[in-house]
Amino acid sequence: MEKHPRSPALRIGLIGAGFLALTRARCWPRVAGVEMLGVASLRETAASEFAQEHGIPTAFASVDALLAHPEIDAVDVCVPNAAHREIVVAAAQAGKHIICTKPLAAYTGSPSGTDPLEMWTSAEAEARAMADAAREHNVQLCYAENWIYAPSIARAAQLLDNADATLLEMRGGEAHSGSHSEYAKQWRHTGGGALLRLGAHPIGAMIYLKRREGLRRTGKPILPVAVRADVADLTKAEGIDPARTALATGWQDVENWGTVSIEFSDGTRGVAFGSDNRLGGMRSELELFASNTTLQCNLSPTDQVRAYAPSESVYGQTYLMEKQSTTAGWSTPMTDEDWTSGQLGMCEAFAQDLRAGQPPQSDAEIGIEVTRVIYAAYASARQGRRVELSEVRANNTP
Repeated sequence: MEKHPRSPALRIGLIGAGFLALTRARCWPRVAGVEMLGVASLRETAASEFAQEHGIPTAFASVDALLAHPEIDAVDVCVPNAAHREIVVAAAQAGKHIICTKPLAAYTGSPSGTDPLEMWTSAEAEARAMADAAREHNVQLCYAENWIYAPSIARAAQLLDNADATLLEMRGGEAHSGSHSEYAKQWRHTGGGALLRLGAHPIGAMIYLKRREGLRRTGKPILPVAVRADVADLTKAEGIDPARTALATGWQDVENWGTVSIEFSDGTRGVAFGSDNRLGGMRSELELFASNTTLQCNLSPTDQVRAYAPSESVYGQTYLMEKQSTTAGWSTPMTDEDWTSGQLGMCEAFAQDLRAGQPPQSDAEIGIEVTRVIYAAYASARQGRRVELSEVRANNTP
């Protein structure tokens, strides 16, 4: 029998050693045809500890050292938002394919006294600079929006295609009890609050689904054209005592709640929110109201397993789900969060796309559109009006 040669493995270099990098360190070893060759961090000691803990062969002394390694095919960028552009452009120049976490770009200068249209212009220009660098150096830039690859949303997309449906209204969001990282509470580290950190997920999924619908119906994507938004720090409401709430508090200059209504070019709507005000674990959901069908996608929690424990002593320190603060009472232990959230499916799809030399479903253009919507939303919230996305045209906008 003739033996067919095996396709060469896709060799990944991980950049970052924080919470998201932990997720990728779990996912990549589960993907066939992928090897994790090494990890680098903005802090060298963190890379060494991370490599040892997760069995990664090499801890590089710097990001530059990782990018210079000739055997690495692609880098997975899991670093703070402010560092995205520098690393992505350097990776493109080194000839590496790039997977960049959400949001693709962010404005991390001081928001105080800054014109929101200037913030929007800056963030969009950064996103486009990354896409341009990838295009110039003939590498793929994959926008790591895991919701697009979540099994519930992927199945809904197939059903919408099969029904030849027109999406009229989309509603979705992500909520939990808030980040306890001080970095997440300061604009200079993140470039935004809950709308950016959490709302980017449903916004990305909505943009993807409408783009897919437009390509199916007319061969052209349906794109966002206008937004209305509101943001707030609800932990500053009257009656809130930081000492008596399990919610994260101490937000400095970012919102812990945000919502945006998105108008698309075909006249349809999407409403997305991000909230740090939900106790009881992570909630990630998307409802789709179409011309001939209705779909509800639950990424977290799911009811595959329901559990009851009369006290925390029953399960002790057993992990049940993200942001679940107690194991007592009723709970929904997640069977595989990396699968239901789309993180595993995303890694599998990106590996397949990069090995086949084909563009990903979640590409740089979706990342750019998410950046535009989020910063147009901040402008809308600041100015208290409907904002058209045509009001800002960043450099190199097609």
